Amino acid sequence: MYPTVSVIIPAYNEERFIEDCLNSVYQQDYPKELLEVIVIDGNSQDRTAEVIREKFPQVKLLHNPRKIVPISMNMGLEKAQGVYIIRLDAHCTYPINYFSRLIVFMETHPEADNVGGVWNTLPANSSSQAEAIAIALTSKFGIGNAEYRLGGEDVKEVDTVPFGCYRREVFDKIGGYDEELTRNQDNELNSRLKQHGGRIFLLPDLLIDYYARPTLKKCGRMFYQYGLFNPLVDKKLGQFTSLRRMVPLFFVLYLILFVVLSVLMPKLTLWFAIPLLLYILVDIAASLRHIAKPKVALWLLCVYPTIHINYGLGYIDGIYRLIFNRSFVAEANR
Repeated sequence: MYPTVSVIIPAYNEERFIEDCLNSVYQQDYPKELLEVIVIDGNSQDRTAEVIREKFPQVKLLHNPRKIVPISMNMGLEKAQGVYIIRLDAHCTYPINYFSRLIVFMETHPEADNVGGVWNTLPANSSSQAEAIAIALTSKFGIGNAEYRLGGEDVKEVDTVPFGCYRREVFDKIGGYDEELTRNQDNELNSRLKQHGGRIFLLPDLLIDYYARPTLKKCGRMFYQYGLFNPLVDKKLGQFTSLRRMVPLFFVLYLILFVVLSVLMPKLTLWFAIPLLLYILVDIAASLRHIAKPKVALWLLCVYPTIHINYGLGYIDGIYRLIFNRSFVAEANR
């Protein structure tokens, strides 16, 4: 006997992606009568809500005028009736066996509190810029050892997964999503789950088609926000969530120190520059792996430092806001 499942999807200005996303939801091999699909629209300025009403009238469509994702998720949780909760993203499409694989794993592994798959990161469009961004987001040099982005061979216990399947009682035990977090809300929730003794598993052969940001500007903005909210997450949890997420911070601090020391001690500039030169060499080497597409390789030279520097600058901004008690709300609504 299959259990009931509530699928919760926050959406904002997803006119381009929402139809493909919901088609992949309703094409699942899971019994349709046991699925409850809830989409929370954050006052989209495009036709996201209209597309849902016209083509998917069976969807429970809610409205969140505050736009922020964790608020949308909590609205969905309040309405959800399923034994299991699957949190999806409108920017993705899902394999036909996504729900059934997640539920079977949860039913056969009572120790699991959350399970998810791996991002198959795709370009947002056919441009060389978009292709380079997608490549960088699946590179160890680009994003470190985030296993849900890189994949693997074996089912393993991890710190977080994207678009996971949770037992309903998890939220009764640890609470819902933190509504102060525009970014990193899933990382914070999963870290809080781990603090309460929960266990999270990754299914590396279960691939989610995820469409990356289309431009360098949007990609940089996204990683700036990731970095910005990380100190707030660490403060809320009372611990550093991951050393990997601090590497861009150390890199940006080094760059600032390099400039200062080079001004104060110009004769030693070359020595101070050694780490930067090594970084540039690695950047070039990682980019040249795709020299078969010269335009993509040239974009990659810019994409890697854009990711790292923006994340590091955002992290510094987040620390500043915490120290001086500055609000994150203005940034959250951008």
